[in-house]
Amino acid sequence: MIPKAFHPFRQDIQEIELPLQFTYPFHYTPHPLCILAAGEVQSYLSGQTEWKAELDQGKMFGVLPVQTSTGETGFLAAFSGVLAGSNQHDYFVTPVYDLLDPRGFFTEEEAKISRINQQIMAIDDDPETQKIRQALYYIQHQALQETVAAREALKTAREKREHLRQSGLSETETAELIRESQHQKAEFKRMKTIWAEKEAAAKSAVQQIEQQITTLKNERKQRSAALQLRLFNQFIVRNANQESRCITDLFRDTPQQIPPAGTAECAAPRLLQYAYLHDLKPLAMAEFWWGKSPEGEIRRHGNYYPACKHKCEPVLQFMLRGLEVEPNPLQVDLHAEVTLEILYEDEWILAIHKPAGMLSVPGKLDCNSVQQQISKAYPEASGPLLVHRLDMDTSGILLIAKTKPVHQQLQAQFAKRTVEKRYEAILNGIVSADEGFINLSMRPDPADRPRQVVDAIHGKPAETRFRVLSREKEETRILFYPKTGRTHQLRVHAAHQEGLNAPIKGDSLYGKKADRLYLHAAALTFTHPISEKRITIEKTAEF
Repeated sequence: MIPKAFHPFRQDIQEIELPLQFTYPFHYTPHPLCILAAGEVQSYLSGQTEWKAELDQGKMFGVLPVQTSTGETGFLAAFSGVLAGSNQHDYFVTPVYDLLDPRGFFTEEEAKISRINQQIMAIDDDPETQKIRQALYYIQHQALQETVAAREALKTAREKREHLRQSGLSETETAELIRESQHQKAEFKRMKTIWAEKEAAAKSAVQQIEQQITTLKNERKQRSAALQLRLFNQFIVRNANQESRCITDLFRDTPQQIPPAGTAECAAPRLLQYAYLHDLKPLAMAEFWWGKSPEGEIRRHGNYYPACKHKCEPVLQFMLRGLEVEPNPLQVDLHAEVTLEILYEDEWILAIHKPAGMLSVPGKLDCNSVQQQISKAYPEASGPLLVHRLDMDTSGILLIAKTKPVHQQLQAQFAKRTVEKRYEAILNGIVSADEGFINLSMRPDPADRPRQVVDAIHGKPAETRFRVLSREKEETRILFYPKTGRTHQLRVHAAHQEGLNAPIKGDSLYGKKADRLYLHAAALTFTHPISEKRITIEKTAEF
């Protein structure tokens, strides 16, 4: 029996060759079947007027071309999270576990936690609570004012007595001044004691209220933690070998150890789970964004995106077992035998051209890097060698120091921003301004590394000047002059809607994948650490 969420392709697919291997979900080019399936889903979404407001705010969707046991080819569709307040919609696959099922324990326990929240708010907003808190504030304020005034009066009286003593007094008059001093000190101490007693009583009343709130908050915390753990244990996922594991087990050996909230609620796990449960063979997979980009993040309407590693990597690694999956394209060492082009060299420094796709320094993948190659070519060199780095996909000039002191001097220039950098890029889109300045603070996205997000509050300053060279066929050739050197700075400043709103061509993270990332470090100007002369090194972009 063909399941309800299976959709035959409406177009003829006989001329499309089926994929030999399943999609590597963290770095891929969408298969033609995925593009067709995504087109059908997007057409369906465009017709759902009751969802328009929610869809306009943006959501991730996924498609999974599959084959039935009888050889019929079709596709499954899924959304991430909740759509229109529900996990269940006929057109899409069912969730791995429906936490919104009114008959389930989650709904019941969430209602209890909600009631605790209401109790906390009721106590917090109670007029009597406000009255008790205000009474404490008034007592503390008045006590401070009277204490300061009394201390000032004591000081004035003391100075007056000292002046009288210096003018000459009888023993009787001196004794009277001593009694006056003792009386004033005793009165000051008595006043402080009275205020301290009033403050203690007021604090006790406030603490009783705060203790009620703390007790409720602790209960809420314990219930939430227990609910989350129980919930995670309900998310039992399968793989092509018909093995089953709960997501709690899958995260036990990861750095975070506990699944992040929302794990297994993304489109990819839902699609694979449904296929396995209904005896459907997964062929390929793709996820696309539909709607407005989230604030700070860069998601472009209709673009394809890799699965997020933070929540999905441990889950998908298990769920893909039993499928023949494409190799990670980043593990293909395209530059194993490359000879680096030397652009400048003297006794102390070296500048080379790094080709696109080559690592600057060794990474997790066993691929050749500039660092490794330079270390072999210059075994006598001391220190860290590379003064700065370029993204793997970026081509251009890399500066290398042959000694540690020279390395330190050059890095100091980068830190003080006295090094001038010029990049050339091609953008997908027309930039109307001929030149300008971009100032968007950035930080890493801990839930989806290595992606960066714009964050005006917690981000670090990132500044870029730009100048347009030409515009042609919906593309802009541009020069970037970064003042700061944040990770992915130019890529984010180009793609973000508050930047140029035109991603760099070939940017698979923030735009659309192409044959390469069209970003090139074209010029570098710095002060030579030994001769102290300004040096400019240039390398023309090969695109």
